[in-house]
Amino acid sequence: MTIAEAVEKMVLGWDGNIQDINHFLKVHSFSRLIGEREGLTLQDLRTLEFASVLHDIAIPLCRKKYGNTDGKKQEEEGIPLVRRFFEGTDIEPEVLERVVYLVGNHHTLTDIDGIDYQILIEADYLVNAYEGNYSEANIRNMLEKTFKTETGKQLLGSMYLNGRQ
Repeated sequence: MTIAEAVEKMVLGWDGNIQDINHFLKVHSFSRLIGEREGLTLQDLRTLEFASVLHDIAIPLCRKKYGNTDGKKQEEEGIPLVRRFFEGTDIEPEVLERVVYLVGNHHTLTDIDGIDYQILIEADYLVNAYEGNYSEANIRNMLEKTFKTETGKQLLGSMYLNGRQ
């Protein structure tokens, strides 16, 4: 499966929910940008791109099942959905397992165990900060405590702190 095929499958599966489609497309774009600028290998970049496209795959189910989009529920419900998404495709088992792991932890800011995980957290936050109209204090806290990549820090500062880091 290619990244483009995954994006298309996600868009078609979201029943025209433009807000959610735009969200994962923006997270994917920032993930790719940060991943390329931080020098990820092609394999790691591909894994990150799949994870960023699918990171919120459980949102429609969570809305229906729980009436909300709680992050922990998204992580739990996302794992089997990612596995189902890739059934019958040619995705490599190690890529699949890493994507499952990343989707199953994308709201967990502790024990970040790889650059792909770090970038997914940063890219999702870059989009959520705008969509959620986060305060400057919240943004500064994330910059100081969570953001690690130089590219992510530059983007966050430029977008939300008038270029200040």
